[in-house]
Amino acid sequence: MSEGNLLEKKDAQDKNHSEKGGVSEQRSGRKRKMVKKDDGEFEMPADSSRSDRQFRPRGRKVIKEEVEPKINKWDPKWIEEISLMCHQCQRNDKGDVVRCTLCKRKRFCFPCLKSWYPHLKEYDIAEACPVCRGNCNCKACLRSDELIKKMKKETETIKDEKVEFSIHLLQVLLPYLRLLEEEQMIENETEAKIRVILISLVANLTLSCSDNCKTSIFDYHRSCTKCSFDLCLSCCRELRRGQLVGGADPVVLEFVWQGKDYLHGAEKEGKRVKRNASNADAKPVVCEWSRSGWHAKSDGSIPCPKINDCNHGFLELRSILGQHFISELVRKANELAQAYKLQDVAMTPDDFCSCLRLDRNSDDVYSNMRKAASREYSSDNYLYCPRAVDLQYKDLRHFQWHWEKGEPVVVSNVLECTSGLSWEPLVMWRACRQMINTKREQHLDVKAIDCLDWCEGEINIHQFFTGYTKGRKDWLNWPQILKLKDWPPSNLFEERLPRHCAEFISSLPFKEYTDPHVGSLNLAVKLPKSCIKPDMGPKTYIAYGFPQELGRGDSVTKLHCDMSDAVNVLTHIAEVELESDQLTAIDRLKTKHFKQDKRELLGDDQDGETNVGMLNNSSSTLIALDKQNKLKEVDKVKIKQERDLLFPGDASAGALWDIFRRQDVPKLQEYLKKHFREFRHIHCCPLKQVIHPIHDQTFYLTMEHKRKLKQEYGIEPWTFIQKVGDAVFIPAGCPHQVRNLKSCIKVALDFVSPENVGECFRLTEEFRTLPINHMSTEDKLEVCQTTFIDLIMPFICFSIVLRCSLSLSLSFIR
Repeated sequence: MSEGNLLEKKDAQDKNHSEKGGVSEQRSGRKRKMVKKDDGEFEMPADSSRSDRQFRPRGRKVIKEEVEPKINKWDPKWIEEISLMCHQCQRNDKGDVVRCTLCKRKRFCFPCLKSWYPHLKEYDIAEACPVCRGNCNCKACLRSDELIKKMKKETETIKDEKVEFSIHLLQVLLPYLRLLEEEQMIENETEAKIRVILISLVANLTLSCSDNCKTSIFDYHRSCTKCSFDLCLSCCRELRRGQLVGGADPVVLEFVWQGKDYLHGAEKEGKRVKRNASNADAKPVVCEWSRSGWHAKSDGSIPCPKINDCNHGFLELRSILGQHFISELVRKANELAQAYKLQDVAMTPDDFCSCLRLDRNSDDVYSNMRKAASREYSSDNYLYCPRAVDLQYKDLRHFQWHWEKGEPVVVSNVLECTSGLSWEPLVMWRACRQMINTKREQHLDVKAIDCLDWCEGEINIHQFFTGYTKGRKDWLNWPQILKLKDWPPSNLFEERLPRHCAEFISSLPFKEYTDPHVGSLNLAVKLPKSCIKPDMGPKTYIAYGFPQELGRGDSVTKLHCDMSDAVNVLTHIAEVELESDQLTAIDRLKTKHFKQDKRELLGDDQDGETNVGMLNNSSSTLIALDKQNKLKEVDKVKIKQERDLLFPGDASAGALWDIFRRQDVPKLQEYLKKHFREFRHIHCCPLKQVIHPIHDQTFYLTMEHKRKLKQEYGIEPWTFIQKVGDAVFIPAGCPHQVRNLKSCIKVALDFVSPENVGECFRLTEEFRTLPINHMSTEDKLEVCQTTFIDLIMPFICFSIVLRCSLSLSLSFIR
């Protein structure tokens, strides 16, 4: 195409553009360059052309900006006045915050205050934030162990108090030390008859337990010369008498699964599957020797019962602490007793508690007393119940007076003496929710026990706590009562919940006994650092609860007896309101339960044979059941009055306690042996046999059974309500049971007081006679630790006290 044609075409295009409004059409392939400035963007002028541009060396264009001054976030003024970072959630995008005027460093946003501190107002936070108050429940503060470390440091004790506590320990423990020396002297005399020349005892510093009865060995014992078989002195005495009681043969208790509907009164299913939920994971106990042909020789020597290992080696006398250790202790103790004239110490009328002046026939109640029983001609119907905020040092003697008599003590309002840390379930869950190992596993699934069939299962921890506050129900609308098992594990309570552990310890009254670190009269503290210490807690008991006594599936801790003393604090409760359909279902199913009880007491037992003995022994029970099912209006009014007296409708009430006196234990056992077939346990199966009425932990006495117990045997327990903030002291050797009236969180701690060492000895003898596979034996003997504390600990600590007391007494005498 020629140059002239191109010009004509160009002119024609310009003419068309001008006719369309004079807008020049841009090329589709080119874009106008956009230039950014601080105040926005703009296009380059359209008439700019390449010819107008000045070519410069290409380089980065530097735009000068105004540099804002750098903020110093550590500046106290910036922290106090400007920062919006919430201490609880560690976020600064939730709006306004409340600033603490005390520390001037912490701030809390309003959403966190509403969620985690609903009891505190805005001005409370401004006056002193949760960190300043010591009750902050953010993750960092909940997992801090600074306070518990501080508690472990031994506090200063006044010199006169040390002497006083040492004298008290000496006075209480000296009789048991003398009995121990007498036992060792008898064994030394027997050893002298066996050997013509008495050689020095072989020292064995390795702690062990008797291979026969599984009781801890703390000093004198007999050990095989050819194998590792050990025998305690109690077993030695029984062998020489020809009656070996300790270490009874294993006993298997079978509870048959009869189907899900059987739990609520249905007939037994034809196909039965044997299932023991509680002992499913228990290892079978294998005895490596025969007890039947094992006897002591005429000279008192005892052969080893193991045939295959050592071919009847000889059991020689050995000592852990040394041959003359106990004798030397007794000698020093007698010197101190003579120096302080302890044998002349006697109770004077002024030493008696003022509670004795309380008229048992009067309705007057002192502020520090609580009526818990209605025994005739008894002065112990009232329990000592002081308020924690009113306690002074002189009240320790008042506590000791009741404690020496084996009476429980209830101290109220103990949480008022703490910082006020929240015991809400979700707060505790947040504190425990951290990762535990490199595999990033979490403790989200926990084990829980269903109180209806006493079987164990797994449940998500968040689901459990949801049921704690809102309730759960089973397939028939019956309230599902769950008990959390070992959460967090008792040996990890301090590690997983360090802040709650410190809060609990700070709430404990009479710390001379209860402090697990520096308690002057807590014998568990006196154990040497080198020895293995048993798990004394703290441990949590978290379970649902229901005020009405259902009779089946109640939230209960069944009747049992602890080897050590314990203190139990109720830290939190939650009441669950049942719907109308659940209340209807409860009434309907309780009628079915009654018919099932009546049918099985009169009908066949689980083996298909008519149980004549049960029929003869249960006639009174059937009459009682009929009366209970057909109550007259007068009886209903009377029972309602009794329940109103027992449950006054206090919003802080949480659990119902029944604690029996030690002197009533024989009659209590007799009653349970007589009526044991009226009780149910695993899978709701009726009990078929009893090994030990209390240590089996298969009984809970309902109101009807407690009424019959008093009617037939004239005994009754101390019965009282535990409220939020109540600390219940349970003496060793007192059988007790608990029923939750609401969802409860309790924290308990075991301790060993010198006043109850005798009960530790008695219970040790009871436990050693149980079958070697008994559940109490498993709880008592984790590598022989618990009985070890009941035996060796008093005397090891006694030697420490003696050394301290001896130096104090010498300086005092001088």
